Amino acid sequence: MSAAWREREGLDRLLDALDAKAGATRFVGGVVRDTLLGLETADVDLATRLRPDEVARRIGDAGLKAVPTGIAHGTVTAVLPSGPVEVTTLRRDVATDGRHAEIAFSDDWREDAARRDFTINALSAGPDFGRDASAKIHDYFGGRADLAARRVRFIGDPFVRIAEDHLRILRFFRFHARFGAGAPDADGLAACTARANDLMALSRERIAQEVLKLLVAPNAADTVAIMVAHGIFTPVLPEIDDLRRLRRTIARETHAQLAPSALLRLVALLPDAAAGAVAARLKLSNADRKRMEIAAAPLLTTDPLELRYRLGAVGAQDQLLLADLDDDAVAAKLAEIASWPAPRFPLTGGALVTRGLSAGPSVAATLKRIEDRWIAEGFPDAARVAAIADEEVAQALRADR
Repeated sequence: MSAAWREREGLDRLLDALDAKAGATRFVGGVVRDTLLGLETADVDLATRLRPDEVARRIGDAGLKAVPTGIAHGTVTAVLPSGPVEVTTLRRDVATDGRHAEIAFSDDWREDAARRDFTINALSAGPDFGRDASAKIHDYFGGRADLAARRVRFIGDPFVRIAEDHLRILRFFRFHARFGAGAPDADGLAACTARANDLMALSRERIAQEVLKLLVAPNAADTVAIMVAHGIFTPVLPEIDDLRRLRRTIARETHAQLAPSALLRLVALLPDAAAGAVAARLKLSNADRKRMEIAAAPLLTTDPLELRYRLGAVGAQDQLLLADLDDDAVAAKLAEIASWPAPRFPLTGGALVTRGLSAGPSVAATLKRIEDRWIAEGFPDAARVAAIADEEVAQALRADR
């Protein structure tokens, strides 16, 4: 086993500073899970028996920068030359209310693992992990067997875990969409179905974050179908009820070799008229809301170059992927706009004033007519634009007499 992340600059120095070889610090969570599955991982997280203030001191003594990103919950970020690594002191939950947890620090690895959501996320490993295939992996709840079976399973009683943090309902499906195979774990599915109304207690931002991550997972469509069938979305996104456009959009993205777009896939799940309202409800950014509204709008034109010019590359691509057109036609239009460098309109209002128009509303109106003709003629060169401008200015001057 040789993982690229394990050779990150500064990582060995951090592990030595935190006594990893003596067992005080381990790799935890996603980096262990993904490495065992042979997947690339961007984030490296560590857990430690050391208290946060001691962690920060040791990071500083090692010549690295320590940032107290979540000090109240035991997390200190070590800023390595190769990027940040989060270091979190072992914890146990003292009290939970479905949204927040009151924690106490611990030195018990199993206790810390037990507070995590799924068995595949509760794995931890020593400092040689990622470099030595014989490195010890600590697995308290059968996570490796679940990884092998591509099964997402709650640690302990699913109802209890959901009561601790309601977001785990959506996380169950997101992780199934990414890692699962076949039907979801029956006990987990039953608990999520029974407690779906708990989602209403969560902030819309947290819901949006999980849903958007789910929609770009490899098995998103089938997982969303399960969620719809079991009423998971009903409390927070009741508009979602038809998957046909989602499946078509995913197939078109794949055929065109486009990166999956969570926002576009969300629009594909919604009635067009609901896109803006759902974006607002989920408290998405203004830019994301605008993108969803453009994607959901009626197809502006079937001319791919005009679409690309008027809406930009993203807007044109989104509208085509959602369009009720033949799949082959959509593919051809996507390929055409992908290879087309959109030109800039080679005229300004000042050029019309020099031709005799008085500054004012007539300049903007005339400029728009010229641009519309330029587009309709297939974006001809500046000489043709000048000729069109002469014609339109002459017409405007006659109309003003």
